[in-house]
Amino acid sequence: MSLPASTDTDLWVSWADYHRSIEQLCLNIYDSDWQFDHILCLARGGMRVGDVISRIYDLPLAILSTSSYRDAGGTQQSALDIARYITTTRGNLGGKVLLVDDLVDSGHTLEQVGLHLREQYPVVTEVRTAVIWYKACSSVKPDYFVEHLPTNPWIHQPFEDYDTIRPQQLVAWVKKGQAQA
Repeated sequence: MSLPASTDTDLWVSWADYHRSIEQLCLNIYDSDWQFDHILCLARGGMRVGDVISRIYDLPLAILSTSSYRDAGGTQQSALDIARYITTTRGNLGGKVLLVDDLVDSGHTLEQVGLHLREQYPVVTEVRTAVIWYKACSSVKPDYFVEHLPTNPWIHQPFEDYDTIRPQQLVAWVKKGQAQA
């Protein structure tokens, strides 16, 4: 399946481009020589990004759930919800933390999560941020990013197909794919 052409208002991302962008983000972080103790990803958008970085850096992945894009089928930002607790498998969050998300648009989420970490996790000594896409409209410039987007397009990520499909539709989708094989 081919994607529509990207424009100033829409950026269409394939799975291959998405994975290459995560790999490039890892290289950008590596090139900085910054050593960090923990990776904290923001769920949901930052989970895939954080997972890959966690595997490449061989560090455990901590997860903090946040949600702001709930309205209009996930296309309109509303009030930010931040989970009370961070989930991690090894120890407690502290020291130098790499905060990972897929993108920064308004900057509100990164600002609020930074405040949350300062208030709730005083053992965190430094936080740096890493995203694939950095929109020009953001009030926050991430420490690491792959692509600066001066026209602030809507980013159509490859996993968004799953936002609107339900189990019964998945059955039909899979059967259709099997019938074509």
